Amino acid sequence: MSLKGLDLIETASRDELQALQLERLHRSLRHAYEGNPCYRRKFDEAGVHPDDLRSLGDLARFPFTTKADLRDAYPFGFFAVPMERLARLHASSGTTGKPTVVGYTRKDIETWSKIVARSIHAAGGRPGMKVHIAYGYGLFTGGLGAHYGAEELGCTVIPMSGGQTEKQVQLISDFRPDIIMVTPSYMLALLDEFRRQGLDPTATSLKTGIFGAEPWTDTVRREIEQSFAIDAVDIYGLSEVMGPGVAQECVEAKDGPTIWEDHFYPEVIDPATGDVLPDGAEGELVFTSLTKEAMPIVRYRTRDLTRLLPGTSRVMRRMERIARRSNDMLIVRGVNAYPGQFEEHILGCPAFSPHFRIELTRPGRMDQVRLKVELRPGATSGDGQENARQLAHRIKTMIGISVAVDVLPPDGLPRSTGKAQRVVDLRPKD
Repeated sequence: MSLKGLDLIETASRDELQALQLERLHRSLRHAYEGNPCYRRKFDEAGVHPDDLRSLGDLARFPFTTKADLRDAYPFGFFAVPMERLARLHASSGTTGKPTVVGYTRKDIETWSKIVARSIHAAGGRPGMKVHIAYGYGLFTGGLGAHYGAEELGCTVIPMSGGQTEKQVQLISDFRPDIIMVTPSYMLALLDEFRRQGLDPTATSLKTGIFGAEPWTDTVRREIEQSFAIDAVDIYGLSEVMGPGVAQECVEAKDGPTIWEDHFYPEVIDPATGDVLPDGAEGELVFTSLTKEAMPIVRYRTRDLTRLLPGTSRVMRRMERIARRSNDMLIVRGVNAYPGQFEEHILGCPAFSPHFRIELTRPGRMDQVRLKVELRPGATSGDGQENARQLAHRIKTMIGISVAVDVLPPDGLPRSTGKAQRVVDLRPKD
């Protein structure tokens, strides 16, 4: 990387960046139209053609892409290049239906690696640093995406993957990495294991944690930073758009992830109407890829709720850090709420750890919410019961939902090695 580690485009003017975006956007739309029958049909039905794009604002005329489009094309119907050009396949877990399959050419892998390298550099990583990767390897894009990016930057990679929590702690202690890349919920599980072994988490060699793959709040950031004495920054991505590295929070500002706009064009829309909203307004994040070969994506609806903000550390725009998703919303007796709102109130209670689970049932005609929380080590059951009363009152007052709070002992809830499952909905599906 030039300019002391920065790509030239990171220091370009907005005019230079937008000229590059328009050039790449036109090329990407044409590639999608010519190579992907699904896009050709969608564009034709919407009455638009790649040649209709004469300004960045013209993108709003093109149709959206949803996860359902990718599932309908399962497994390989959404690619824009022949199968023999693919270097790798990844896929989502498919827990709510067919998995979404994504593909990469060799050029895509190179592009992705450079973007993640740029992200790690923005987080404070430098060549020669050791990076402990505890994202899962395999069809999930997190592990291999982080791995290739760290190697591209010139770091030494410790490819631990997820799980084996005791061994994770041992290797962090023995190998002395500078950076850890992991989900924030699993970092909290590692924190529990450090304390269980009687080790001081502030005494590790870690300087930076790069956390992603799930929404997390500023309260969790403070918990991690204070417990480990590190900088905690957010990396954003999703497999349908590329994988980790679509956007990255810069360590010097920690004011929301900078979107790498030379590769991904962002929009924020009204989730109900689909209208494009001005920068600064909250809505659903939408991405169009600018440089992908195997699977260009046009106006993909992420379901993540955020707002676009002016750049600070870079000329490229930032997005407000994702703390909630439209499809994570709970509707309980007509009240809308998000798991992050519960988390904020739980962590306001000194007796409780950051681990929790929301269970929704409907034993009769009315929804019921049971909130399972854990005592922190050293807290007493009396502290827990008093904090539980305060928590239930606070949630009722601030969110508008009545909850029953179950206080469990430390380690009373299962730990996830990947994305945390915060909500268990046991209500009938009628």
